[in-house]
Amino acid sequence: MPVPSERADTARTLLRDQAYVRLRDAILAGTLEPGEQLKDAELAEWLGLSRTPIREAVARLEQNGLVETEPNRYTRVAPLSARDARDGFPVVAALEALAASLGVPRLAGADLETMRAANRDFADALGAADVDAAVAADDRFHGILVQAAANREIARSLERLMPKIRRLERARFGSLAGRRSVEQHERIIALCAAGEAQRAAEAVRENWLTLGALIDQSFGEET
Repeated sequence: MPVPSERADTARTLLRDQAYVRLRDAILAGTLEPGEQLKDAELAEWLGLSRTPIREAVARLEQNGLVETEPNRYTRVAPLSARDARDGFPVVAALEALAASLGVPRLAGADLETMRAANRDFADALGAADVDAAVAADDRFHGILVQAAANREIARSLERLMPKIRRLERARFGSLAGRRSVEQHERIIALCAAGEAQRAAEAVRENWLTLGALIDQSFGEET
């Protein structure tokens, strides 16, 4: 039988993924602001892509809670919401804690050094009020345990949830000056180094719930 050609489908998938990443990053950075209308023609011109991958990317963004639509009325960037913090952080905390419980027994010395370096970078970024650097360092820190867990379902679930969580963190960064994450990270590292998987998992869970509570509180301060 002839060999099927999938070049067209592959190209379409790559364009859809490219559109998703660029739109997601623009939403996280605030380039596309909460409530901003998203029009296929304008996005296609901006990204230099056709409307089909744009529509597919927007549909995926809607599934992940970054975009909301009302048929025949609007497609727009989802507003920031305390409800997102209340719903999202407990789930992320549980997944990250599970990753820690699975990953701690698999950590190597180099992994611990990477976590320490990431936490130093995180502390420096907080001191400099550099939100991008702080988020990147925090991702590196927690990513070590997720990688060590080697569980694809945890990784997939976090990939879907984390853009909404990081968007909240970036938008509310100014309200998080008092966060204790640097010290919490140090405790997590110490427990990981001691091989105490369950206690490390609980410390990871507390770290994420603390951040979620601060973000939730920041919405209450506006009312």
